[in-house]
Amino acid sequence: MRNLTRNVWICLGLIMFPLTTFGQQKSNFTYVPAQELLLVGKATTEGEYFHRVDTAKYCTMPPAVKKLFTNSAGLAISFTTNSPVIKAKWTVPDNYQLPNLTRIAQKGLDLYIKRDGKWQFAGVGMPGGVTTERVIVDNMGTEEKECLLYLPLYDELKSLEIGVSSDAHIHKGENPFKKKIVVYGSSILQGASASRPGMAYPARLSRSSGYNFINLGLSGNGKMEKEVAGMLADIDADAFILDCIPNPSPKEITDRTVDFVMTLRQKHPDTPIIVIQTLIRETGNFNQKARENVKRQNEAVAEQVEVLRKKGVKNLYFIKEDRFLGTDHEGTVDGTHPNDLGFDRMLKKYKPAISKILKIKFKAER
Repeated sequence: MRNLTRNVWICLGLIMFPLTTFGQQKSNFTYVPAQELLLVGKATTEGEYFHRVDTAKYCTMPPAVKKLFTNSAGLAISFTTNSPVIKAKWTVPDNYQLPNLTRIAQKGLDLYIKRDGKWQFAGVGMPGGVTTERVIVDNMGTEEKECLLYLPLYDELKSLEIGVSSDAHIHKGENPFKKKIVVYGSSILQGASASRPGMAYPARLSRSSGYNFINLGLSGNGKMEKEVAGMLADIDADAFILDCIPNPSPKEITDRTVDFVMTLRQKHPDTPIIVIQTLIRETGNFNQKARENVKRQNEAVAEQVEVLRKKGVKNLYFIKEDRFLGTDHEGTVDGTHPNDLGFDRMLKKYKPAISKILKIKFKAER
């Protein structure tokens, strides 16, 4: 009987030990809601905190557009801390996993820390279920660190808390980017198919230039509707980049481009507007119909830019497709959406063109 009692206490001890240890681990962290820190990359301060656009204010936009603007693509939390470990706890809906995206890109977090004046990758928040709690980076020093935590590209963030060691501090950061360059476009702009949120091309442009490139990519829905033009025109932007040509049909491009640009121009008479042709999709390498459709899209937008110039529209710029993805047909995940290699190649074409137009200097990312 005495041995049985002893064994029971041993078993209870084994059960209780990990629970006690876990409790101590949790008590060793201080969590701060993201709302107490600084949100970077939002077009305006209106609307739901983690939404890119105030969809209640712009309720006449197409339903699919409003839904996509609830995705947190391009948004990041700026903070400073001296903690040797950074954790996060976040909640996203139980949405379908997209086949051409990593879970990290769609639902996860991506942390960058500034070192020697450059933003460097520090770790990811690997998503689990609806609510996830993860260590993003551990075993660092206790020096002050300037951090940017990128939010999910293709999901609606419901809540986010950032955790640091209980004996460390965490403070609201500053906006590391100046001005506001609004980029409107397709799924490629939104981030498909970058490996993680910080690798979407607007985020990379921001980190390498110090300018705020606002991600208003809309997967499959960057179609230049008049209601969207009205919303964009309300943004206090220093420049507009229209990288939306992958989505509308050639006819929609012909019918909508002039009105879309003129809506922006009415409220922004001198603001630079840059129109970019669609990249040549790798599906068209063998698929003749796909190749012809991209050709017609690019011809249609070139014609409409010429129409606008003949109307006397100033500060209107045009970036032509210039083998954005390279020539070896290895730059996409699925024939349409660039992989990280494809985005590298795109940026080698985009940066010089944008730099020449907007007088922005880009640093090497590596």
